[in-house]
Amino acid sequence: MGGIDTGDTAYVLGCAALVMLMTPGLAFFYGGMVRARSVLNMMMMSLVSLGVIGLIWVLFGFSLVFGDSHAGLIGGFEFAGLRQVDVVVGGVPLQAFAMFQLMFAVITGALLSGAIADRARFWPWTLFVAAWTVVVYLPLAHWIFSIDGAVSEHGGWLANTLGALDFAGGTAVEINSGASALALALVLGKRPGWPHEPMRPHNLPAVLMGAGLLWFGWFGFNAGSALTAGAVASNAFVTTMTASAAAVLSWLVLEHRLDGRPTSLGGASAAVAGLVGITPACGYVDTFGALLIGLVAGLVCQLAIRLKYRLGYDDSLDVVAIHGVGGVTGLALLGLVSTHAVNPAGRDGLFYGGGFGLLGVQAVAIGVAAAWAFGLSALLAWIIRRTIGFRVPEHVEAGGIDESEHAESAYEYSPLHTTGRGSGLLSRHTEPAEEHR
Repeated sequence: MGGIDTGDTAYVLGCAALVMLMTPGLAFFYGGMVRARSVLNMMMMSLVSLGVIGLIWVLFGFSLVFGDSHAGLIGGFEFAGLRQVDVVVGGVPLQAFAMFQLMFAVITGALLSGAIADRARFWPWTLFVAAWTVVVYLPLAHWIFSIDGAVSEHGGWLANTLGALDFAGGTAVEINSGASALALALVLGKRPGWPHEPMRPHNLPAVLMGAGLLWFGWFGFNAGSALTAGAVASNAFVTTMTASAAAVLSWLVLEHRLDGRPTSLGGASAAVAGLVGITPACGYVDTFGALLIGLVAGLVCQLAIRLKYRLGYDDSLDVVAIHGVGGVTGLALLGLVSTHAVNPAGRDGLFYGGGFGLLGVQAVAIGVAAAWAFGLSALLAWIIRRTIGFRVPEHVEAGGIDESEHAESAYEYSPLHTTGRGSGLLSRHTEPAEEHR
């Protein structure tokens, strides 16, 4: 497998750190969008994903994704425990590559929590995200991320047998999280009062900060997937920026046209929609392709959010519309605007003379990923709901999940009492002041 390239190793480690930052960024993004009485529960669901998925990945998860493939369906246990300090993959130590890929698994699991905001118990969620990682994420990631000869001898069937293109996670991350989120939302049911009662974000500055951290980290997510600091990584960086910028503008123009005002929440959501759309395509398209993907993602993701009210499913923070629909958009348009000139590992799409072949392959990958994620996620959520219970009681939803699940509140408005030594003691109130509705 060759020797270590210190430049590429430093690049991959730096990108891994950027992608890790996306999970706390997501915590702020999601935390600002919920009501004040459940913000800590929302952020804790991201935090615990780092712990749970991190351990699963080190112990056996990475090995099952990137170990020698069994019939293209799942890897082996060759790399269990990540003790292979002398293994090098394309100039990068196996452990560095494993940590980069870990951050993909973590952010994917954390994304699901947005679908069930304001109503999920903490420990059942923790159990769910652990089981989901093993049952849903690991096999799907093996199918698309494991390439023949890249890490192990044999790779997964979506990439190697079918020939699907996915540069940085449109299937295993985006469609997977969107379809799984839909299953969770349906199994847990609607929040009391939805959709008639306003459930507005309680802290829009936190949402904007979270979106900024996600955008920042996404450069590591996409450009880092090249695994070397070269032309493909540079192109992925450019296309990531182009698509997200285009999505912001197309979203805000449509929002102003339909609602009369462009909103900060819309702008933050638009940035993420564009990033999602370009994720599978960033290493295979040029700036024209990125521009098209961003413009379309900004429009269709916003329309998908509006559609959920007609369909009647309560996806609290629009994981389905942003990540599911955005992922479908990027993977499908890749079949149109992929160009071999950008990346020799890619193929020409329909607009570049490649015919309909790639478009058909991408459609199969979309269907497989969505069906796998939705079906198994629904089953896992249903089992947990029927055994230990997944959802908090209705009176807890009304009074505040943070106090019930964590014995804390995000915002303390109680008076400060000073002692003779000058130290302050805050008296606890059972419920923080709520935002105006």
